[in-house]
Amino acid sequence: MTDMTDPLDEAREWEWEREPDSSDSMRTFGAVVQALREHAGLSRVEFGSVVRFSHHTVASVELGRRMPDKDFVERAEGVLGNTNALRKAARHLTRRPGLAAWFREWARLEKVAATLGTYECRLVPGLLQTEAYARAAFANRIPPLSDDQMEAQVVARMERQRLLKERPNTEFSFIIEEHILRRGLGGVEVTIGQLDHILAVATWRNTSIQIMPTFSCRHAGLDGPLSLLETADGRRLAYSEGQKNGRLIAEPKEASVLHQRYATLRSQALSPLDSVGLLERIRGAL
Repeated sequence: MTDMTDPLDEAREWEWEREPDSSDSMRTFGAVVQALREHAGLSRVEFGSVVRFSHHTVASVELGRRMPDKDFVERAEGVLGNTNALRKAARHLTRRPGLAAWFREWARLEKVAATLGTYECRLVPGLLQTEAYARAAFANRIPPLSDDQMEAQVVARMERQRLLKERPNTEFSFIIEEHILRRGLGGVEVTIGQLDHILAVATWRNTSIQIMPTFSCRHAGLDGPLSLLETADGRRLAYSEGQKNGRLIAEPKEASVLHQRYATLRSQALSPLDSVGLLERIRGAL
């Protein structure tokens, strides 16, 4: 059987700024999986069913966004002929430093977006983090990062933030939970620096920052963080992230629901002006 057009494949049309990366063993491994699966005449849905992984996970592995675990490799081998090709290929898998594999494609899409929206309930959004805050966040990783890993993560995050200034015609919107700003990650000095940075970014014409107050009887974002973008031709995409995984959402109906949730969140959060007032009060209390 042949696959129907997969929305995740369609999203790759926007990867105009990709540079060749010969070290990306995950993408190479994924291409091998896809070739063997197609040779076996299985769609992603059918293959996912027999290896007991969702078709979204299969797509993420095949597109090089997700590191396959041992169960995936062993079950795939059993389904695809036990040639030992996948076991051997898996030995050469390496993670690219800086950006998580599942996030790299979204980071590429950000570079060509007309609008970007982010709701966060865990940390200050990466695009708004100071270097000191980012280091404090990475310092809390379990298991701990090595010094080289830490530096690679920080460099990648700071590099990504160039978007805010290099794309003045892109509309950036952020909704941040109040409790994140009161947590004090990294200590008082780091928190003050982070609040000052957010207040500065809030004055930029292409950026809107809203705070979701801790006490709120209505909340459209209870399912977790959201990242949304719209392309110049009106295509809407979304990205959802959890622990050790992330998913690009290109299916129109699913992406539309998340855009609706974000629009509702914007109406429920404090206005940009009131948000600045709250940020100033939080800073003044430190």
